[in-house]
Amino acid sequence: MSAIETNGLTKVFRTYKKAPGLWGAVKGLGRREYAETRAADGVTFSIEEGEFVGFLGPNGAGKTTVLKMLSGLLNPTAGTARVLGFVPWERHDAMKRQFSLLMGQKNSLWWDLPARESLELNRAIYGIEKPAFRKIVGDLTELLDCADKLDVMVRELSLGERMKMELISALLHSPRVLFLDEPTIGLDVTSQKKVREFLRNYNAGQRIVTMLTSHYMQDIEELCQRVIIIDNGRIFFDGPLAAIIDRFATHKIIGLTFAEVSNFDFTAFGEIVERTPASVRLRVLRARATDVCRDILGMCKVTDISVQEPPVEEVIRQLFREQVDKTGPDATGGG
Repeated sequence: MSAIETNGLTKVFRTYKKAPGLWGAVKGLGRREYAETRAADGVTFSIEEGEFVGFLGPNGAGKTTVLKMLSGLLNPTAGTARVLGFVPWERHDAMKRQFSLLMGQKNSLWWDLPARESLELNRAIYGIEKPAFRKIVGDLTELLDCADKLDVMVRELSLGERMKMELISALLHSPRVLFLDEPTIGLDVTSQKKVREFLRNYNAGQRIVTMLTSHYMQDIEELCQRVIIIDNGRIFFDGPLAAIIDRFATHKIIGLTFAEVSNFDFTAFGEIVERTPASVRLRVLRARATDVCRDILGMCKVTDISVQEPPVEEVIRQLFREQVDKTGPDATGGG
């Protein structure tokens, strides 16, 4: 049995649709009209033990709604789901002790207490023995290089330091499933890198199931081999990250460095992405990449050449544009 299984998972939110003006408010007292938003629409997937899966989609696509249903915070309108064999919204204590949900924009630590005391409170809630607690906190603070911040008030921690403490809090009870909703949002580049390294090593060492939503494509590229992409509440891609590039990347990026200053006009070969006196980067159709390289090598003295796939975020944007074209701009979803 898979660690996470969903089948036709659907969540519909009903919101009161008020008519404009005073008369609209009066009419609403007797007869109300409601608008429906399908935040998740027939979501079906399964995730095995140890997988690190990227869960992608634009704002309002339904990512957070799905994570909240899998965490038991929301009841679905239809469909089924199981996490570690449990129905999440039945909220069994045994399941609560085996998963964690970390939301980058929400605080779980007490703002006016030192981080250590918030962790101590969680220790009591989960019934963790003190020797085990000390070892877990010691190991995690060493991995995250933040042991010297344990006695600092949470409100005085930097955003990066606080996110490290949030991670320790989420992993304190050694969960088997971890849901991460934008864990690196707002962090500087150095903090993002440290958090990514920690998550990669922890996932590999503990074989923990990890679902990650992030708008930073570098998070996805470095951590996730598999991605599930959702838009308007529906999944329209589930597979290896590399397959997205193979399937949706229509262009390649060719980088050329010349032996001397070149005034050659490269516009006939493709779109100029970047140009300096002695180098150029071109965006060319995949099918023409080999021919373009051969033609330019025959015309110019080239000292270095590289052919790269386009950035993943560019491919994802193109994928979303195609999806909007198929479903129409008026389709609605939920966060």
